[in-house]
Amino acid sequence: MPTTTADQNEICQIDAVTLAEQIRSKRISPIEVTEAVLARMEHLQPYIHAFCTPAPERARADAKRIEADIMAGRTPGPLAGVPVSFKDLILTKGVRTTSGSLAYKDFVPEEDDIVVERLCAGSAVMIGKTNAPEFGYSAVGHNPVFETTRNPWNTALTSGGSSAGAAAAVASGVGPIAAGSDGGGSIRIPASFCGLYGFKPSMGRIPLYPSCRDERYPGVSGWESIEHIGPITRSVADAALMMSVASGPDMRDRHSLPAADFNWLECLKGDVRGKRVAYSADWGYVPVDPEVRRIAGKAVQVFERDLGCIVEEANPGWDDPLTAFYGIMFAETDLKGMRELMRKYPMSGHLVDALTTPWTAEDFTNANMMRKSVARKMAQLMSRYDLLLTPTAPVPPFAIHMQGPEKIDGRYVRSAQLIAFTFPLNFTGQPAATVPAGWTDDGLPVGLQIIGRHLEDWMVLRASANYEAAAPWRDKWPPLLTKLGL
Repeated sequence: MPTTTADQNEICQIDAVTLAEQIRSKRISPIEVTEAVLARMEHLQPYIHAFCTPAPERARADAKRIEADIMAGRTPGPLAGVPVSFKDLILTKGVRTTSGSLAYKDFVPEEDDIVVERLCAGSAVMIGKTNAPEFGYSAVGHNPVFETTRNPWNTALTSGGSSAGAAAAVASGVGPIAAGSDGGGSIRIPASFCGLYGFKPSMGRIPLYPSCRDERYPGVSGWESIEHIGPITRSVADAALMMSVASGPDMRDRHSLPAADFNWLECLKGDVRGKRVAYSADWGYVPVDPEVRRIAGKAVQVFERDLGCIVEEANPGWDDPLTAFYGIMFAETDLKGMRELMRKYPMSGHLVDALTTPWTAEDFTNANMMRKSVARKMAQLMSRYDLLLTPTAPVPPFAIHMQGPEKIDGRYVRSAQLIAFTFPLNFTGQPAATVPAGWTDDGLPVGLQIIGRHLEDWMVLRASANYEAAAPWRDKWPPLLTKLGL
């Protein structure tokens, strides 16, 4: 019997852990699941533009192969037919990867990144590539190649970035897991803006390959010392499931970590009672929207009131390192190669401005010294606390086609203040996640960032799972879906 629209909608609301279990036990077909998600993608694409390269033929082939294995009695991988999308900065063999740039608008890689290899080997169904700003040098969702990604909670607003399409897709039920990347907040900010869970694992948990692209591909995935791969999901358990499949060492990435000394799914169990938790509402210098400050503050109270943590206000004590972040980012950039591309292809204005900056060696060494200072002061702070909480972003979602807010709490700011709470954790490499803290009076999501000690990914996930149980969010869906009958 054909699957009805109502059945398809129910399928699209099932979390990845449950889907995988139901597919393994033959209660639902991976083909049914794939068709439901592809139908929803097609329905929503004109409204949110989450996908730049849908891959329906690849998805159907993956689903048929996985179903054949199950029917033949062969055990599928842990993802067992779960639909997964990949950010357009992540290379996918045989599937176009543009990095949001006209320079690569027809580029089809000959190899997969490691996260793609591992998730597909784990029986994921690849449904397509999600939209991102040009080369990921932005925390929003527009680029010169594709339609601008829009936030399902309000399509006049940005979904954040650079994993813009990834968050928009998961928030609207087009696959329960999206693989994103985070060089300064690019998983956490869009997850926050779309009311989702976003997890930036410790640097090196999920390897990158090649961790710095060679001279053939200037601009493609080159931030070797600050870029992380991680999941955007609707639940903490789904993020842990992806980590269980994608993490572990690989000789192709010199920064990759040994296998975790904990079980990714088992670590969600247990409480956080008695843990010492620091809360910084503004790092001591960041302007924060009053509604964000209020909502994040209420979420922090959950840790003390409901979870039994000992919460104290504390700031790390560093000076604003935002200028240093630009220095690190462009020290990690193939300036020669990208400047040559810039002369051949039109590029985003903010990227042209940065590439034409006369960077000096002193700019880059000053930036590196600031990064070391941030890491040292963060280590000093975390020696006293098990967890650190902050708002994820200083503002709620704002209008599309902006790089960031012009004013926050009545103060004019640089647009890059959008990443003020997130990029320091790329400097340090610590694990950090965003959970939905609440919604504004206008119905827009606000995130709370949960930061763990060096390599203590398990603690971030456990704290996230405890918070999710105390302040659940999975029943909240964007009103766009109701309006469209989804």
